[in-house]
Amino acid sequence: MMATIREVAARARVSVGTVSNVLSGAVPVSKRLRERVLAVVQELDYQPNQLAQSLKSRQTKMIGMVIRDITHPLFAPMMRGAQDAAWLQNYLLVMLDSDRQLEREQQILAALRTRRVDGILLAATGIEQAHVRAICEAGIPVVCLERELPGLGIDCVIADHFEGARKCVAHLAACGNRSIAFLHGDTSDWIERERFGGYRQGLEDAGVEFDQSLQAGDHSGSDEGYRAAAALLDRRPRPAAILAADATVAAGLLRAVRDRGLRCPHDITIAAFDDPFSCDVLRPRITAVSQPSYHMGSKAMEILLKRIQDPDRRRSTVTLETELHVRESSACSAAGSGAA
Repeated sequence: MMATIREVAARARVSVGTVSNVLSGAVPVSKRLRERVLAVVQELDYQPNQLAQSLKSRQTKMIGMVIRDITHPLFAPMMRGAQDAAWLQNYLLVMLDSDRQLEREQQILAALRTRRVDGILLAATGIEQAHVRAICEAGIPVVCLERELPGLGIDCVIADHFEGARKCVAHLAACGNRSIAFLHGDTSDWIERERFGGYRQGLEDAGVEFDQSLQAGDHSGSDEGYRAAAALLDRRPRPAAILAADATVAAGLLRAVRDRGLRCPHDITIAAFDDPFSCDVLRPRITAVSQPSYHMGSKAMEILLKRIQDPDRRRSTVTLETELHVRESSACSAAGSGAA
């Protein structure tokens, strides 16, 4: 039979209120008294009634995190960062995948609302707002990850996609590449547009003329990436370098390069976003722009918990820097030899 709070109080020779104060931290308790109560809690294996506590405080100590694709390499460290930050503040994180489907995202947010979570971290499938607005109007704080949802006035944590692409193109151009292609993911996506803007700025900074014919792709996915990459690789002349806009289309690009027997970086220079290529197994190792995904998750959780405590605090948008990892696929010694 489970121990009760009254049994803990009797064994520790304190009041029920003192036990409650020790466990909640709401009221300061002396170190000696705290240690005595916690020793009894451990001895009796006392488990607080979370339902009763949530009814009293009107908080469930639960946070919902909705991501759009659990298979994407960006999200595992992001979820870990959010979970670690939540755990430190005694919150439980519930993670759900919308699978890039707006209808499923709407259903998930509605379910989280009925279960009275204290807040939500959202990596949205797009910029649709109505269902997110409904959550905000219900009084549930939301922090967006990866992108802003304009017009809602909610906190968000994003990476500097524009600058990441610009720096990567600057590197490719510095290696002597004058024909640099861009392999799109979903061109309707805000992130993709930011990266494309950075690509164009990088070309301009390097004095390389933008060539519309060196753009390919329209939808995110390995198969779509393969087909778009094949079109670029089969061009004559072939581009000297290709920047893939996300990890999934980059996987298709690598298959297309392999199937054509091309050597990288001798025949083609490659770089990509979201860095799933850091392992030592792949040869050559791929130059990539990485987002600080763990930091994004932990920072978003930090902002959300502050918002829960102070609903009227000033809205914030935090933009974190990306990092360029230069590896063998863009080695300057072999790159820049031009098209085949």
